[in-house]
Amino acid sequence: MLNNKTILITGGTGSFGKCFTKYVLTHYNPKKIIIYSRDEFKQYLMQDEFKPYNNNNRLRFFIGDVRDKSRLQRAMAGVDYVIHAAALKQVPACEYNPDEAIKTNIHGAQNVIDATLDSQTVKKVVALSTDKAVNPVNLYGGTKLVSDKLFIAANAYSGTKDINFSIVRYGNVAGSRGSIIPLFRNIIQNGGSELPITDYRMTRFWISLTQGVELVIKALEEATGGETFISKIPSFKITDLAEAMCPGCTMPEIGIRPGEKLHEIMITVEDSPMTYEYDKHFIVYPQVTWNDRQTVNPSGKKVAEGFSYSSGNNTEWLSVEQIRELLKEVK
Repeated sequence: MLNNKTILITGGTGSFGKCFTKYVLTHYNPKKIIIYSRDEFKQYLMQDEFKPYNNNNRLRFFIGDVRDKSRLQRAMAGVDYVIHAAALKQVPACEYNPDEAIKTNIHGAQNVIDATLDSQTVKKVVALSTDKAVNPVNLYGGTKLVSDKLFIAANAYSGTKDINFSIVRYGNVAGSRGSIIPLFRNIIQNGGSELPITDYRMTRFWISLTQGVELVIKALEEATGGETFISKIPSFKITDLAEAMCPGCTMPEIGIRPGEKLHEIMITVEDSPMTYEYDKHFIVYPQVTWNDRQTVNPSGKKVAEGFSYSSGNNTEWLSVEQIRELLKEVK
């Protein structure tokens, strides 16, 4: 479905944007991929990195900020699909600069919605969410919760236009900037044998960037409007990760950090009445139906009342040996 299509990615120079771009250029034949971001140096580096993939000049770079609605409107010309990945994501930075987080994560989200609704060509919009938007305990999570609600409600304003908005939700990607794997690796590479654990009970989901990209493509293929797509992925204990990376290391417990959760939560009990389980993912459907194009995929099974999905109550777990094997694929 991506062949001969024009795709715009906000925040396209980030880890997700680069992985998505490489995946699409490798597996499909898009007409054009527009990288929309505000950092000219990152765009320069990405242009150089992607020269081997950029045959027929299919990769375009558009400097702009999601805070600037008129610039977004200009960028949307001829676009078929929009992936909204731009956000301020660092929890401490958002806590210290709440107004900036609100401008980008909330006002920016509304600008993307308005620009796509005003477009005459955009057919599908997929916004990236985060586990932190579920029962948020920090400002970043709060802004992403509002962003999610805005994108879901945007389906109410589509009218007769052939356009829909959906959400893809996942947690920290293995090896992403600021996550635990680079931190542990840095300690080990500098000769350390003591890996700090904030709380011995802490768990996380394991998801790779490629899995995140594949979930977004599934949303582009299947969404009819308002769905939240969530991958079924394994959990791991942070203590097992430390053991996999540095066998026999000491693990001092240093205390949970402000705004941090013990477990990544993807689906709450309150979401269960509208949640369906599929072979490799869950979908939380919207509580409101705005048009006759919105449907429930009949191949799924409605989850039990009171169901929730978190890294702490998952049924699939990685062993130390499995984590060690997966780490070989994490750059």
